Amino acid sequence: MRVLRSLGPAVARVPALEAVRAGLGALVGLGLTGLFLLSPGIDLELGLYLVAPFGATSVLLFAVPNSPLAQPWSAIVGNTLAALVGVAVCMLIADPVLRIALAAGFAITATILCRAVHPPAGAVAMTAAMSPDSIAHLGFWFALAPIGVGTVALVVLATLYARLTGRRYPFRQFEDAGRHGTGDRNPTERLGLSEQELMALLERYSQSFNLGVEDLARLIGAAELQVAAHSSGPMTARDIMSRDLVTVTPETSLGDIADLFRRHGFTSLPVVRADARFLGIIFQLHLISQAREDALRLQRGYWPALLRLLDRDRDKPVQAGDIMSVAGPRATTDTPIGALLPMMADGATDAVPVLEYGKLVGIVTRTDLIAALARHAARRET
Repeated sequence: MRVLRSLGPAVARVPALEAVRAGLGALVGLGLTGLFLLSPGIDLELGLYLVAPFGATSVLLFAVPNSPLAQPWSAIVGNTLAALVGVAVCMLIADPVLRIALAAGFAITATILCRAVHPPAGAVAMTAAMSPDSIAHLGFWFALAPIGVGTVALVVLATLYARLTGRRYPFRQFEDAGRHGTGDRNPTERLGLSEQELMALLERYSQSFNLGVEDLARLIGAAELQVAAHSSGPMTARDIMSRDLVTVTPETSLGDIADLFRRHGFTSLPVVRADARFLGIIFQLHLISQAREDALRLQRGYWPALLRLLDRDRDKPVQAGDIMSVAGPRATTDTPIGALLPMMADGATDAVPVLEYGKLVGIVTRTDLIAALARHAARRET
């Protein structure tokens, strides 16, 4: 049974939407690159044509953009260097079998030494070794076109596509600013470990080709949160949530919302219908953003905007339903604390609504969570 299990899939399940996103990206990337390279037709003089390894490069760039093997240096330098190796071997070795084996072997060694490992590079070297006629026409130009030009085009398209679809490529660097745009790292990634220490861990376990330093930091932070969740015991949202809630309706005015924030000292207000069905949540930031937007319009002296503001305040003022957030995390009464921790640990969410059959029954704020963890820690010490 163990042997059969080892032959099964080693990759975790991936959402169907992500599979479609990756496939569509490869389609767009190869399609546009093909239009660029094939626009004058297959040109064996200038090297303007597609090669099969570009398909493998597309798998990495669009399906696993966080892999170190998919980063621009690995892709561009790896493919180009392998092409140079393949051309040199093709020119020097006559026997086809020996030529192909040497091209692939030397390409692997060269890309490792240059820290530019890119699996399709092996296929690039083989392509050169298997195409003596094309190499006779192009020579070392083959490394520039089609290989270099085509790889650069795919990398540029992958970068644009990642941003359009909410992914990050190239992957985050360890020294990148946190979510608030400051020099501090995100709370879940403040591990007390330097970039050099994390890199040493990757090298010690020979994982440098599989994982980046930033991804390792995120995984360690997530693992620590999970351990903290286990130590918090079997508590659920039902045990720590606030039940006596102050809520607003979609029609509540901004003035009334501001008054509730000021009177109660809340950082968030749930928006519900008359039957308690949850619609969204308003954070203080939403109110501040709306006030700032109105102030900027007035400051710029934009009279049509001023007239709209005056007319809006008189006839159709901005209401709770216009500024509430509907996309935040939600919980049920049976959600364990372990699942609530990551929702609020990174500072993006101050409160998580607790629902039963779509109706609001409570809310867990960051204060509720901290208090519950403190009580649990005190009990363990006694």
